[in-house]
Amino acid sequence: MKALRSLHTVLYVTTIAATLTTGCKKDKDNNGGGNASKTISENVAADGDLTLLEAAIVKAGISTSLAANGNLTLFAPDDAAFKLIDLNGDGIADMDTEAKINALDGTNTALLKTFLEYHVLTTKVLAADVAAGPNAEVTTKGGKVAFTTRNNTGVYINGVKVKRADINASNGVIHVIDRVLNPPLATVAETIAVNPNFTYLIAASQKAGLDVIVALNGPGPLTAFAPTNQAFINAGYPTIASVQAASAANLKILLYNHVVNGRNFSTDLVDGSQLSTLGANKLTVSLAGGAKIKGVGNTTNANITIANVVATNGVIHAVDQVLLP
Repeated sequence: MKALRSLHTVLYVTTIAATLTTGCKKDKDNNGGGNASKTISENVAADGDLTLLEAAIVKAGISTSLAANGNLTLFAPDDAAFKLIDLNGDGIADMDTEAKINALDGTNTALLKTFLEYHVLTTKVLAADVAAGPNAEVTTKGGKVAFTTRNNTGVYINGVKVKRADINASNGVIHVIDRVLNPPLATVAETIAVNPNFTYLIAASQKAGLDVIVALNGPGPLTAFAPTNQAFINAGYPTIASVQAASAANLKILLYNHVVNGRNFSTDLVDGSQLSTLGANKLTVSLAGGAKIKGVGNTTNANITIANVVATNGVIHAVDQVLLP
């Protein structure tokens, strides 16, 4: 079993499109509502879209706490969300069956608990009561911070939209989401550094010098648009060695063109708006056909292929082009 320590990069190595095919071995409530006489744990167990979440809750040993008296809020990843989890980017789902979840060892189970508790608030928050924000801080059961927004397009947590809200339970409320939320476990620089899809970016950061590393490890908040390895290859860096042979000064200018101040989830981006980079250049946002970003020197928009990876000092979006100043 692959280590769940890689879960904080899960959203990097999965596709952004959700699989909408889910098993329906239980009765399914498509209208929200829930059963107010049953606990959160019982409502999850009765929902045909939450079979993998139920298995994860049981495996992590938190079903009792989600059944206890009190007022809780659960942002519940549906089966489609679990089917997106690909821990090492090999195209094989790692938590798409109850059997795979049940096979997790003790270390991985403990980390699974950390991830699941990041989806729980210790107060009951109905959709209408979510702070307008944008990105109002809320503290999760595990003690880590998440960010909620309510606007005229819906309710969001960490840029992930609530697809089914206000499922009532005797001890709180459930909101269904179609992504597994990643708790912030490391800085932007540290989160990028552990992902094999960003070895060219890591090499560029190391060659560019300490200033870039310090910026990506700083207090923030900041937003990093992280080019994939293929993005660097397409930009004329065919190998890691070619990155290492490049001018440090030029790489510093290039990398600063991928970082902006502030925590900008994909749902915060405004079509046609411009973001100021640390290098004092502009990035232009386009939302036509999905979130995109363009540097001044680019002829086409870069696609945001993986969005909203939360770090302790900001948020990361993977992009399929190097953004040119």
